[in-house]
Amino acid sequence: MTNLCPLRDKDSGQNNKNGAVNVLVFFKQKLTMLAVPKTGTTAYETKLRPLADIAFRKGTKHMTMGKYHSRLAPFLQETYRQNPERLAVMRDPVDVIRSWYKYRSPDRMGDNPYCHGGVSFDEFVLDVISDNPSKPAGVGSQRAFLSIPGGIVPVHHLFAYEHQRALRDFLSERFEREIEPKPKNVSPSIPAPISPEVERKLRTARAPEFELYDQIIQAGGVLRAYIG
Repeated sequence: MTNLCPLRDKDSGQNNKNGAVNVLVFFKQKLTMLAVPKTGTTAYETKLRPLADIAFRKGTKHMTMGKYHSRLAPFLQETYRQNPERLAVMRDPVDVIRSWYKYRSPDRMGDNPYCHGGVSFDEFVLDVISDNPSKPAGVGSQRAFLSIPGGIVPVHHLFAYEHQRALRDFLSERFEREIEPKPKNVSPSIPAPISPEVERKLRTARAPEFELYDQIIQAGGVLRAYIG
């Protein structure tokens, strides 16, 4: 397996200090797996890393689709003559923000500057969708992560996080072995209810993200696209 460390993102504030993988590339399986934050990909990376032909490390853990499409995809084609299919996972937009809320709670982070200090989940959500989110609420958008200019989502296999069985079956078939990852980076069990009013505001602010997620669910848990 080749371990590479190109494309370090100095502005992310999330440098990879724990050896986590950015992107896994599998030549035989003709597959690339990208890690959308808070979608359980760390467990799959841990399971699949020994099988990867290339593991991109030491940049940001979560390389966006935009960077992959414009920089890594051409590199793979030019260097290895590889144009693997792209796989990613997307989670219910409310639940992914809830996961960030739990992850950045005082119970887990203490006085870390990314800790939200114990605000309510409603307050956290409003901070996330504000014009100038605080550091703890700067969690990004799944739709933005998965898109390239023009709003295009160039992913061949986009799975819903909530349809784990479909994802495992796909990987098991592609790798010709059972793929059953063990949970990793599980967030603390903290109550995080959202009020109907705040959820309406979230759905309005992030309508394209909810629309994309709904398309995956309506497609049975995986949205497939041809990418030329």
